[in-house]
Amino acid sequence: MAEKVLAAVRTGPSKTEIREYAMPDIPFDGALLKMEVGGICGTDVKLYKHPPNNKPTIMGHENIGYIAKAGREFTQRKGFKEGDLVFVEHYVSCGKCEWCHAGQYRHCENTNWRTNPDAIRYGYTSDEKPPHLWGGFAQYMYLPWNAVIHHVPKGVTPELAGLVTPMANGVEWSLFDGNIGYNSTVLIQGPGQQGLSQTVICKQAGASLIIVTGTAKDKARMEVAKKLGADYVIDVSKEDPLARIMEITGGKGVDVALDCTAGAGTIPILLGIEALKRKAGIIVAQGELKEFPNFPLEKFTVKFITMKSARGHSYRACELALEQIASKRFPLELITTHRFGLNDVDKAIKAVGGEGIPDVIHASLMPWL
Repeated sequence: MAEKVLAAVRTGPSKTEIREYAMPDIPFDGALLKMEVGGICGTDVKLYKHPPNNKPTIMGHENIGYIAKAGREFTQRKGFKEGDLVFVEHYVSCGKCEWCHAGQYRHCENTNWRTNPDAIRYGYTSDEKPPHLWGGFAQYMYLPWNAVIHHVPKGVTPELAGLVTPMANGVEWSLFDGNIGYNSTVLIQGPGQQGLSQTVICKQAGASLIIVTGTAKDKARMEVAKKLGADYVIDVSKEDPLARIMEITGGKGVDVALDCTAGAGTIPILLGIEALKRKAGIIVAQGELKEFPNFPLEKFTVKFITMKSARGHSYRACELALEQIASKRFPLELITTHRFGLNDVDKAIKAVGGEGIPDVIHASLMPWL
């Protein structure tokens, strides 16, 4: 094993440099992950352009790799051995608070980077915190005793396994939060990797109608949406989406509206409110607008709408996502469109954000390319 580890480090807004780190010592209750794929998503685009702090950080929170070295207690406690191909969630929880005991470790203060300056979360924690390797855009990543890890099923390649995070979000947001099931009607706004993952999960769950919206620049993604199970796609830059949704549903509207857009402002929520059925529809929102002027609270209340916030994923959602990928029921390789090496992190993140290389959906950062 090499004595040094190379990593791509965010050193400022939209700035990356390759740095070298010493190979860390692995304690009896820790492990070392040899990275194979670090997925790149819209959150990376946002955090790269507008970092939450000015500290140098190894990004990468959708991480697949092989256990390269594992301490005896790590193996005994967690059930993973050297050579296992695994998916590592980005949450690193305390294991003892009320959220952890409830199985909702994603809400644990130990991993909440927004409120806790010492929080540990892969892709978010600064390299200033020993042993420094807290992100997937590196050759190796450190795994403490409280890392949340999943076995990748046999027959699933590391690149396809890189879709676990968006697919797990699909399970969490559409099934668990949106209550989508047999005969549900669904509006999915945004045909990026999140929206396409929602499409797959909704189809698997038995939704009878799936409508996906996008813009002219999403033409290729909309074609992928249809191949993954969308019944209709709507280009909102060419036709009135609400009128088309009502035409498709015979004026009834949809049961659930999922907002998977990026940077679309208040429009997706407003369209969702209008497009939902007469009573008791559900909106799942993942945007983080600081203000929402003129929110139509009266219509929201009269229509008896429930709104839920999309906040990450649970352990069960990840397990179901891995099973979905392993089933090979859907052509998920249509989502994993591009590969990049460690030296191309800047190009890769910008491409996912729509700059430079066209038609990128999910990018795989492969540090050994």
